[in-house]
Amino acid sequence: MPRVERITNVTQTPLNPGDSPLVREALNSVVSRETPAAQLPAQEGAAPERADGSWPKPAKCRVIAVANQKGGVGKTTTSVNIAAALSMNGERVLVVDLDPQGNASTALATEHRGDIPDVYQVLVDDLPLADIVKQVPEMPNLYCAPATIDLAGAEIELVSLVAREARLRRALAAYEGIDFDYIIIDCPPSLGLLTVNALVAADEVMIPIQCEYYALEGLGQLLRNVDLIKAHLNPTLSLSTIVLTMYDGRTRLASQVADEVRAHFGETVLRTVIPRSVRLSEAPSYGQSVMTYDPGSSGAMAYMDAAREIAHRALV
Repeated sequence: MPRVERITNVTQTPLNPGDSPLVREALNSVVSRETPAAQLPAQEGAAPERADGSWPKPAKCRVIAVANQKGGVGKTTTSVNIAAALSMNGERVLVVDLDPQGNASTALATEHRGDIPDVYQVLVDDLPLADIVKQVPEMPNLYCAPATIDLAGAEIELVSLVAREARLRRALAAYEGIDFDYIIIDCPPSLGLLTVNALVAADEVMIPIQCEYYALEGLGQLLRNVDLIKAHLNPTLSLSTIVLTMYDGRTRLASQVADEVRAHFGETVLRTVIPRSVRLSEAPSYGQSVMTYDPGSSGAMAYMDAAREIAHRALV
């Protein structure tokens, strides 16, 4: 039988004039291995670039908690890839892994098994945050505070501690090290004391919402918790960003959910939507964010655009 050669379509990612040298190098050296995705909705009014093409640095460190008590909506994926995209464009970023599963630590190639010092010891034993922060390999501006499975017991042990809701805020305030532009806190899928610590420590809340039927299930409770914490524990807390994730342009449902969220939350919702992408799921198994694993993929390009929007947004 004659041999049949399989032809694979590859796409070269277009470069943006505002991309940093690190981003441009990654995109020039990699052709996306991803099958072309379904058409995404057009993004209008893209964030403007500065005259020199660079992204603006915040006047002070922005502390952002990525929270949603619903599991599987893309909290960790969003935390890791937004942080990586910001760091690739010159921002100094710390990711605090507050999820006992330690998935953010895995994606950032930061050891979090065995007796590795982690966020648990910072919260419960008052270990200085500087003792656990590690630089992410091959990402000079990106750092990670890892989580181990020990963190699963912190919910119980924090109950009896003084100022239990503010343990993380105190640790961040006492941190003496790198002057970060962004601190991104990856929260667990719950509304327990770990998430409360993140919300008390943060200035902003970012909520990833999956473009599925159950997207808004339980969201009201999260928003009520944000209001309670703002009223009693952290008056500077603000819901600054909602990210639509797992968008599938082939389904009418995804468009309906996106339209409903935009109608309800208005400008809080990023213009950029994050598509379903196999590369987003594959990247952590290689100890990478999708920004370095396959920068030409639809997921990487979407997170780069989302990070650009976030960098250009001023906290209201």
